[in-house]
Amino acid sequence: MLRIRLQRLGRKKQPSYRLVVSERTKDTQGNALEIVGHYNPIAQPKVIEFNAERIKHWVEKGAQPSNTVFNLLVAQGILEGKKKMKSVTLTNKRKAKIEDKKKQEIEKKEAEAAKAAEAAEAAKAAKAAEEEAAKAKKAEEEAAAQAPAEAEKTEESPAEVATEEPAAE
Repeated sequence: MLRIRLQRLGRKKQPSYRLVVSERTKDTQGNALEIVGHYNPIAQPKVIEFNAERIKHWVEKGAQPSNTVFNLLVAQGILEGKKKMKSVTLTNKRKAKIEDKKKQEIEKKEAEAAKAAEAAEAAKAAKAAEEEAAKAKKAEEEAAAQAPAEAEKTEESPAEVATEEPAAE
């Protein structure tokens, strides 16, 4: 089975790569069937030179690109598809930490939701208290308005006051 993959070139800590088509079982440093491009991730800007026609030709023949090469080809628009993710294995300890973190986030969200609910209840109670205070104030105003009218009714008229004579001296 044919594979399109990267062949490392360059000096120590200065890698550059060839994009080669070779047999899957052969060493990456061995003879390749064809060189179809170059890739230099260190250069600024990155150098990406691919022969799109030859890559498409080899893919049609059944050559499979490696994950990294596939992602580069998708980024360049030579192939279509979704970029492939590198498979990652997690230790049990790391999995436990991730689960704990998720649980903490859920608990935090629940606590925030509870606080929001309490705040809403407090706001409702405050609004109800304000309405009660407004009703009480209105009742007091009505009572105050009625009180002078009743006071006028209970006051003695001047004729009644005059009929009463002072006690004998």
